[in-house]
Amino acid sequence: MTKQNQSDLNLNIRPATDDDLPHWQTIRAAAFAPVFASFRELLGAEIAAITQTNDDADQAAYLASLFAPDAGWELYTAVLDTQIVGFVSVQLNTETAVGEIGLNAVHPAAAGQGIGTALYQFALDRMQAAGMRVATVGTGGDPSHAPARRAYEKAGFSAQIPSVYMYRLL
Repeated sequence: MTKQNQSDLNLNIRPATDDDLPHWQTIRAAAFAPVFASFRELLGAEIAAITQTNDDADQAAYLASLFAPDAGWELYTAVLDTQIVGFVSVQLNTETAVGEIGLNAVHPAAAGQGIGTALYQFALDRMQAAGMRVATVGTGGDPSHAPARRAYEKAGFSAQIPSVYMYRLL
């Protein structure tokens, strides 16, 4: 896919259906493969072999759990023309008035077309319509998450609490 103006896209963001899960899994695996590879490189082979072995399978199981009726997440699918190219999960906490963008991804083949921006704006609009007063999203501080951080900043996220995970062999 080539880069084009977002307004030129035939993009539809709709509520997810159970039939979307296999597509979401394909997108998730493609989008997060470089992230998991980066984690292995940052940690080194020995630590990564112990701590990161199940990353893909664990994330796949987590993604499937979001589709459970009582999961507490709203799920939305991005369809470009007729192809599912991305997704976003949204959680609305009416007690705290905080909305959260959860697991989300755009297939790397569709990156750079404004699909992520459209998904985040859709999620933020949904939060605002539901009366949320603050939006939050979590992402990694490592180099492989730099594109995600830029996308979230582009969507207006600016206040941050840095976090670091540290490892050592025993």
